[in-house]
Amino acid sequence: MTPKTEKNILGNSVETVKDLSEHASPNFRGSITFNPELINDRYEALLESCPTNALAKVRENERTIISVDHGKCIACGYCKDVEPKLVKIQSKSALPVKTKTNLVEYSNPQPVMQSGKPYEEIGNELSEKIKKLFGRSLAIREVDAGSCNGCEIEITALNNPIYDIERFGIHFVASPRHADILLVTGPASRNMEIALLRTYEATPTPKIVIAVGACACSGGIFGDTYATTGGIDKVVPVDVYIPGCPPRPEVLLQGLLLAVNRLKPEQIAKSKQELN
Repeated sequence: MTPKTEKNILGNSVETVKDLSEHASPNFRGSITFNPELINDRYEALLESCPTNALAKVRENERTIISVDHGKCIACGYCKDVEPKLVKIQSKSALPVKTKTNLVEYSNPQPVMQSGKPYEEIGNELSEKIKKLFGRSLAIREVDAGSCNGCEIEITALNNPIYDIERFGIHFVASPRHADILLVTGPASRNMEIALLRTYEATPTPKIVIAVGACACSGGIFGDTYATTGGIDKVVPVDVYIPGCPPRPEVLLQGLLLAVNRLKPEQIAKSKQELN
């Protein structure tokens, strides 16, 4: 890592903000996108620059395009160092999605996955949805399946005075038996594989699982090795993928909203009957 890269990563100033669209520093690394007009033949150098193999070469209509898997991307910026005119690092983060295929973005012109609504608007919408579905608060069990703790720092920030997620009717619980949603981080190391599976089995239906961060989505910088499973969906079913390394608190809240929107009243009613 060059001194310039280190300076860019560390020189982010104050980043505890609720609306990245207005307050993000120029050094904040959100998600990458491409300038489709500047595609050239330097594919190999570009692909080799990515430590997580998030970039790929794709043939489409007899021409070559580049794709980025936001579920693997850690926003290290090495690709931009190789092709600064082709690759652009945005200050906006990629959106949470329901399926892995939606994490992939291509260099041909199409809408870019960016965070849109401000934190307060997301939180209020989520609060109304929780009241309608549950008639009470939403309980989350966070599971560290071998992460570097970067995602945990952002998840912890949800409870600080700035974001204060409990005012939206959301709180964290110690037992999966009391949880509505599992928030899982890390690549699911081999040593955590059984623990994660047992936690999932102990969670009441409808067992909503959210993969938080690049590692949980795909293995991230840890990859798929003898020590890891290569993403938590290799161990348990995943309902929502939240990309990022790590994802910001407002993106985490968007992921929770997407997960709650997947629930149906009959699923909640069934869960209550089973508990009674």
